[in-house]
Amino acid sequence: MTCSPPCTSPAAPAASRVSAAPTSLPELRQAVDWAIVSRRSIRAFLPTPVSREEVHSILDVARHAASGMNTQPWRVHVLTGAAKERLSTAIAAVDNDEDGAATLTEPYHYYPLEWVSPYVNRRRKVGWDLYGLLGIARGDKARMHAQHGRNYRFFDAPVGLIFTVNRVMQAGSLMDYGMFLQSVMVATRARGLDTCPQVAFTKFHQVIAAELGIPDTEMVVCGMSLGHADPAGIENTLVTERESVESFTTYHP
Repeated sequence: MTCSPPCTSPAAPAASRVSAAPTSLPELRQAVDWAIVSRRSIRAFLPTPVSREEVHSILDVARHAASGMNTQPWRVHVLTGAAKERLSTAIAAVDNDEDGAATLTEPYHYYPLEWVSPYVNRRRKVGWDLYGLLGIARGDKARMHAQHGRNYRFFDAPVGLIFTVNRVMQAGSLMDYGMFLQSVMVATRARGLDTCPQVAFTKFHQVIAAELGIPDTEMVVCGMSLGHADPAGIENTLVTERESVESFTTYHP
């Protein structure tokens, strides 16, 4: 079939064809709010496959995230099957080598160089709450290391994502990236799937770059696990505390 403007090709991505709300505004609000509020960092996944088409549809929605002057700084590497296993194995080899791991450097500072309250308190609480669920005692460095190492197996999710950005981009692009990542997670949640965003991958930038052929002009922003949450995973019962709106908001009438 031939088609001339203004005819729209039926092969156009679904996200590009959305022009009106698909349901009533109250139902739409409830659905969007549910996808945002129900998003959690899942640390145990089922082996149930997620198709390439499903991942593509998620990214097709997320690509509409806002970015300064439409720079769209994100680049995504999708890993499944043997490719994901190879990367996990390569990272584990370095992570389990104490001397080798000590030489790694991060491409950018995600966390503050000096922790202050209340941020350090929140960080410690979520860590000990997780270890408490898993029965990992304080001082049990071997089990802590093993649990942290599960990051690099994408918590057994069938899909692993590695996000990179061109090194010429500045802090504003990392803000843009946050909106893109949130869009990925919300679109995933809308499909009944779950994610875990993981900054733990950044210090293994060199390993990841070598394995995936990432050029020197790019740096790893973070990784992400994507798949079906394991309902039997005790770690998935962790619900982090959130501050009230009143605690962080000032209204100026």
